[in-house]
Amino acid sequence: MAKKKRSLDGRHRDKGGAIDRKDANTRVKSLRKKYGHHFAKGRRSDLMLGTLLEDTRCKSLHEYLRRHHR
Repeated sequence: MAKKKRSLDGRHRDKGGAIDRKDANTRVKSLRKKYGHHFAKGRRSDLMLGTLLEDTRCKSLHEYLRRHHR
C-alpha cells in the first residue's frame, strides 16, 4: 500500500488536489492540542476559530499564527 505524501505542516491534499483547511467552526480547544496551551491565550476554549479571526482581523489561521502566535 502506497503512503500518502504529506506537506511539512501536516496538511494533506484531497483527491481533487485541494489542501485540507480548518473550518471556522473549529474550537480553540482543538487548536490548542496542535499549537500548544498558549494558543489564543486569554481566550475561552469554546471560542470558534471564525470568531477569533474576526476579533483579531485576520483572514486565515495561517495569518493569525504569523501575527499572534510565537
